[in-house]
Amino acid sequence: MFDQAQFVISNTDYRKCPKPDKPEFAFIGRSNVGKSSLINMMTARKSLAKTSGRPGKTQLINHFLIDESWYLVDLPGYGYAKTSKKNRAAWTEMIQDYLLNRESLQIVFVLIDSRLDPQKIDLEFIQWLGESGIPLALVFTKADKQSINKGQQSIAKFKRVLKQTWEHLPMIFLTSSETGLGKAELSEYIEHILES
Repeated sequence: MFDQAQFVISNTDYRKCPKPDKPEFAFIGRSNVGKSSLINMMTARKSLAKTSGRPGKTQLINHFLIDESWYLVDLPGYGYAKTSKKNRAAWTEMIQDYLLNRESLQIVFVLIDSRLDPQKIDLEFIQWLGESGIPLALVFTKADKQSINKGQQSIAKFKRVLKQTWEHLPMIFLTSSETGLGKAELSEYIEHILES
C-alpha cells in the first residue's frame, strides 16, 4: 500500500505541472462518479482529494506525490457540471493537452459508475483515449450500492459495447470507496507498472 501522500500543486496548464521526472497515474471520470472518494480510499487519507455532493468540484489538474516516488493526478471530471459552455470547453482543452503531452504519464484510470448502463460520454472518452494511443484502465465505482452480481452484469454490458470497436479490452477493476473493494488490486497494478 502507499504510505505517504501529499498534495503538491494544482494547475490549469500541463506545462506548469511538476517536472516530468516521476511516473504519473491519472484518475478521471464523469462528474459525480466518486473519484475523490476513490483517491482518498487509495491513499488512506480522508480528505486528500476534496469530495463534494456537488458534481464538477475538481476544476484543475491536481498532483499528489505518493511515497516520494510517483504522482497521482486528479483530473477534472468530464460531462455534467454546472458551469458555462466556455468553461467546459476550457476544461476539455486542459485535460486533452495534459493527456496528449505529458511524457511521464503511465496510464489513465477512467472511472465509471457501476450502477449505470454504458453511457455515451464514457464510451466516447474511452474511444478518444484509444485512438490517441493513451494507455488506460477502467475502474467501476460504487460497487457497494448494489449486489456484486449486479456490478458484474454492468461490467459485462460495458465489455460487450467496447468489443464492437476494441480488439483488446483494457484492464478492468470493480471498486468501492466505502468497503475498500478493489483497493489491493488497483495498488498491485500500479506497483506492477512502476516495477516494469
